[in-house]
Amino acid sequence: MLGLDHRAARYTWTVVFIFLLLGVVYLIRETLFIFAVALLFAYLLWPLVNYLDQRLPGRSRIPALAIVYLSLVGLLILIGIEIGSRVVLQANALATRVPELLSKLEPAEPSASRPLQTVKDTVISTLRKQLVYHSRELLSLLPNAALGVLSHAASLVFIVLVPILSFFFLKDGRAIRSSMLEILADGSRRDMIQEIAADVHLLLAQYMRALVLLAAAAFVAYGSFFSLIGVPYGILLAAIAFPLEFIPMVGPLAAGVIILMVAGLSGFQHLLWILVFLAVFRVFQDYVLSPQLLSAGTELHPLLVIFGVLTGGQIAGIAGSFLSVPVLATLRIVYRQMQKKPLGPRLQFPTGPAQ
Repeated sequence: MLGLDHRAARYTWTVVFIFLLLGVVYLIRETLFIFAVALLFAYLLWPLVNYLDQRLPGRSRIPALAIVYLSLVGLLILIGIEIGSRVVLQANALATRVPELLSKLEPAEPSASRPLQTVKDTVISTLRKQLVYHSRELLSLLPNAALGVLSHAASLVFIVLVPILSFFFLKDGRAIRSSMLEILADGSRRDMIQEIAADVHLLLAQYMRALVLLAAAAFVAYGSFFSLIGVPYGILLAAIAFPLEFIPMVGPLAAGVIILMVAGLSGFQHLLWILVFLAVFRVFQDYVLSPQLLSAGTELHPLLVIFGVLTGGQIAGIAGSFLSVPVLATLRIVYRQMQKKPLGPRLQFPTGPAQ
């Protein structure tokens, strides 16, 4: 009727609906990021919660959750006392010494017989002026840093909401999963969704375990090596490298640049040792430790990872870079399931936070 093809109209409305859905997702991306981080945090705690839940009497998970959360708070307090205080002291010491360290880059008098040295001194002098200028601006903002953090209520809400949401994911995950599956009718489509959910569950559990262990390995290795060879502000540099390990490829590279820059400005004479250590550790981390922590089903080509990190950064900043790898791996799982190509040996669906 009216010359309209029902199939074409249905496809058109489907495309329009998908674009509208993507638009809504983009508008609420910050809220979705909080829920995504809470889910990943729940997967980080799930093995311990599940272990305790199987050994404690009763059918409720609340006792196991209470023990895990209280232990986590105690661990964070202990880390804050033992390591956090040293990091703060070294950060304050570095901030107050920035002008002094930059003054060491004062170039020598130019010599007509050494034109290359003159060019080098000119470049260093220009860089020094820019660094001194911006460092003074940065130092002038330090007294207001604490007030600035407190003024960002969203950051505080994020810190408070993530553990709360993770608690509910861990407590009611099975009911949430059952409710979502009840929407689908019995049949091959429901079976495919269950298989995708099983693979995504395994992916997220392994990914979070790998991220935390890799970041912890980087912190221990960096801190131990820097303390051994006497790198100034070694614990601070290791603490900076720890969170950057959560951003694939780009994060470790940024950490290496920061480490070399701070060590060089601090007057450390053996930068080659640091460079060799960073290269050796990165090879060990990427080709030995990481493959042991991640299964073959979660591996992605490095080019795809770089594309995902850069694209995620353009769409949602640091949050997008952080979530790029699990999103790409999830899309890969969905594609393989739709193509009926198994990712490997089928595993029995485990019970976890998303169930």
